[in-house]
Amino acid sequence: MSTSPTISFIGAGNMASAIIGGMLDNGYQAGNIWVSAPDDAHLQTIRKRFGVSVTTDNRYCAQLADMVVLAVKPQVMADVCRDIAPVVQNTRPLMVSIAAGLTADTLDGWLGGGLPMVRVMPNTPSLVGKGAAGLFANKEVKDKQKKMVESVFESIGSALWVEDENLLHAVTALSGSGPAYFFLMLEALEEAATEAGIAAGTARELAIQTMAGAAEMAARSEHDPGQLKRNVMSPGGTTEQAINTFEEGGMRDLVAKAYKAAFKRSEEMAKELAGKQ
Repeated sequence: MSTSPTISFIGAGNMASAIIGGMLDNGYQAGNIWVSAPDDAHLQTIRKRFGVSVTTDNRYCAQLADMVVLAVKPQVMADVCRDIAPVVQNTRPLMVSIAAGLTADTLDGWLGGGLPMVRVMPNTPSLVGKGAAGLFANKEVKDKQKKMVESVFESIGSALWVEDENLLHAVTALSGSGPAYFFLMLEALEEAATEAGIAAGTARELAIQTMAGAAEMAARSEHDPGQLKRNVMSPGGTTEQAINTFEEGGMRDLVAKAYKAAFKRSEEMAKELAGKQ
């Protein structure tokens, strides 16, 4: 990763920390990273942990940056953007938002307009370097800036672009909410195995490793998930019986229904946030 751009984070929560940690692990220089937040005690913890520069002054933090990552809660984003607008209108950095629901046009409007803006929908596995992020860029973003954003988010997982901003709702329903879907499956498998007599700790470890192994196989394989599933199944065997039970129980329809519910709620939340600011 290039060490030349200065990247400022406005907001110092878990996701900002995950991104910073990933950047440093991939060779980015701590001296080129700034972080601002209202809680100085928390900032000092960030400074000691990562060796980055910190400040409680959002405007000062933004003024220094080639790229500003907006990492505050959606509910306070309008105030933060309006506060730094005079600065970023003068310096014209790349703006990156990791806040769910707030459109690029809405954010750009709060910032005074005409700025290069990238919206990113990360997910919680970013905290362990296994994130999956959807990215959208407005028309002001240059190719060089897109590569800068890619390098940052690829340091904590994968980063994939969408051409239509509305597709970020689909990303939210898939990778944004998706970790909880798999945690539900882990929970259910652990409970079923425990009822069969396996110790809870053993059941959890087996279930986690099985899921991790299946994910790694899917990532490395040239086959689609359907073929991978069939490769595990033997006619009349245990896996076939389990899969048939899932299919007869309507698992595919239930997954589709759950996905659509998450998608719809993402759209609703975007409208609610736009109306409250």
